Amino acid sequence: MTASPLLEVSGLKMHFDAGRKKAVKAVDGVSFHIQRGETFGLVGESGCGKSTLGRVILRLYDPTAGSVSYEGTDIHRAAPDQRSVLFRKLQMIFQDPYASLNPRLTVREIIMEPMEIHNLYNTRKARLMMADELLEAVGLHPDFGSRYPHEFSGGQRQRIGIARALSLHPEFIVADEPISALDVSVQAQVVNLLKRLQKEKGLTFLFIAHDLSMVKHISDRIGVMYLGRMMEITESAALYKEPLHPYTKALLSSIPIPDPLLEDKRERIILKGELPSPVNPPSGCVFRTRCPEAMELCGKVTPELEEVKTGRFVACHLYKKES
Repeated sequence: MTASPLLEVSGLKMHFDAGRKKAVKAVDGVSFHIQRGETFGLVGESGCGKSTLGRVILRLYDPTAGSVSYEGTDIHRAAPDQRSVLFRKLQMIFQDPYASLNPRLTVREIIMEPMEIHNLYNTRKARLMMADELLEAVGLHPDFGSRYPHEFSGGQRQRIGIARALSLHPEFIVADEPISALDVSVQAQVVNLLKRLQKEKGLTFLFIAHDLSMVKHISDRIGVMYLGRMMEITESAALYKEPLHPYTKALLSSIPIPDPLLEDKRERIILKGELPSPVNPPSGCVFRTRCPEAMELCGKVTPELEEVKTGRFVACHLYKKES
């Protein structure tokens, strides 16, 4: 028997007012779940709604429609007395380590601030000790705690951001493109750090990224988004071995292969046309205007995300639901 999901997103929509009775459909009917202890990778082009989805999950935005449930509790409809306990369990690692840290606070103060807001630990001494422990946990010396963010490199700042996210002992973390602003040489270090912390602290991750090659190494399952909708969800290994959705195939074909001989032989899928506007997305399948396999049905009927093989969910008319 499969355990109940830790987090369940159902029919989630996040539309922003664009004036003149129009709306930016940043997230438009997304559903998926995340099991306790797994890392769910979320990938797609810039502007597809990945970061917005992460922020709605953490209640930084109130959704236009749909629900987000954590351990069976609807995050957006939780009673006030539930929210403080609930939001301690949910934290975020932001994309930009240069903009997400308060430049007027020392590193130690940055890490302690969430503890003070949530009245965690009885004394300042206890909070100071925990801040130093967290610095060590992310690979920084406790002596760094008296310094300010501008004295650190991008990779070190992101480690500080990770330490801050861990300060409330969360269970679930949204990592919003945590490596995209870092040098390539540092990206693998941060990913390995997150994997180690997940194992040590029993964390669950929503890992948002546009770099599919890096997502492969950290994710158990992967969801592929395009223009606010989910195109495909499956286990990481299966996605890279046999992508089903035409959009997923195009994304994977853009990943360079280190072997020059294989790189020259393989076929690269080049998507034609520009990304449509989320204010006025195409009818039917939102990907049809750039899809090399589009047919007449794609413009008339919106494909639903269905399980076409065991554990493989695809929103595409090319596949039929398992009987």
